[in-house]
Amino acid sequence: MYDSGVGGVSVLRALRAALPDESYVYVADSRHAPYGDRDQAFLEARAQDIFGFFAHQRVKAVVLACNTVSVAAAASLRAAYHLPVVAMEPAIKPATRMTRSGTVLVLATAYTIQSPSVARLCRTFAGETRVMLQACPGLAEQVERGQFAARSTYELLESYVRPGVDTGADTIVLGCTHYAFLAQQIAEVAGPGVSIIEPSPAIARQLEFRLQGLRAEAGAGRQRTAFYTSGRVEDLRAFLSMVGEEEAEVSAMGDWT
Repeated sequence: MYDSGVGGVSVLRALRAALPDESYVYVADSRHAPYGDRDQAFLEARAQDIFGFFAHQRVKAVVLACNTVSVAAAASLRAAYHLPVVAMEPAIKPATRMTRSGTVLVLATAYTIQSPSVARLCRTFAGETRVMLQACPGLAEQVERGQFAARSTYELLESYVRPGVDTGADTIVLGCTHYAFLAQQIAEVAGPGVSIIEPSPAIARQLEFRLQGLRAEAGAGRQRTAFYTSGRVEDLRAFLSMVGEEEAEVSAMGDWT
């Protein structure tokens, strides 16, 4: 699993629940975060570096637990590597089916919001639904710092969520894995009657499908999760402890930083 930082831990939990007999290697590329304001060339090059690390780890599949890197690099990675690559994209399709008001709010990084992939999703699935695309600079950084309930986080959420809800959005798509850690706060700002779509269960189902024939046998060996970071090990360990991963095995990425 690969994310710009800690956001993909929200996806990891869904994967472990659906596929408890698998072992997981999680990479937080925190030294180079945030990804939301990076350009295409950097994101593709960095993804290639991370995949080199995964090849060294002898993984059998990769989950891009980051919407930004998914829309930037999934196609080139699939062309270069002969292993299953599960990518993410904002859940616009299910949101357009769920909305009652006919207005959907998508929260994501600036890169994701401006990507051709999101434009394609809107063209294909929006129909008569109004899809409001809201870039959220600074929000992923608040999650990286563990500032879930800080006043500054709520101020950002008010500026990103409230305008869309006030103009009729009754469904919010979390288009960045970091935002799953703020689902409660987003719900508080949005108010009652607003649904929030978080994509982790769908990613788990997709990985389970892609691993058909490659699944680990129940009880075969010691299943484990190894966390790696290109940033400070102490920072990742502190975050994981905060979200209930106190016994996590955390290491530096070494030559791949």
